[in-house]
Amino acid sequence: MIALNVLGTELVPCSYDPLTGFFRDGCCNTDDEDHGTHVICARVTREFLDFSLQRGNDLMTPRPEYRFAGLKPNDRWCLCALRWKEAFEAGVAPRVILESTHAKALEHVTLEQLKAHA
Repeated sequence: MIALNVLGTELVPCSYDPLTGFFRDGCCNTDDEDHGTHVICARVTREFLDFSLQRGNDLMTPRPEYRFAGLKPNDRWCLCALRWKEAFEAGVAPRVILESTHAKALEHVTLEQLKAHA
């Protein structure tokens, strides 16, 4: 089955370097095992990375055991929809790539919110 993005077209890969996605396939694909709903493709910023760290999710420190090199500003990454929403409400949401953001994101945020950060 072809995954769709928030625009209703085929989901486009988010990033292969760093390799992102719940399945580490470069795409913001999801399924019932993805309890964090890692579906929003974003270009992370220092402000967002600091915000995430303050919330207990360190996205900057490398974790080789999870095939995770650590993020730096401007990296693209599949973010948890609720974390992006928290960041949006706090005024530090990173830019999103609509073509690479899974349609499931619309269960948590609106298309208008995403488009405002595209």
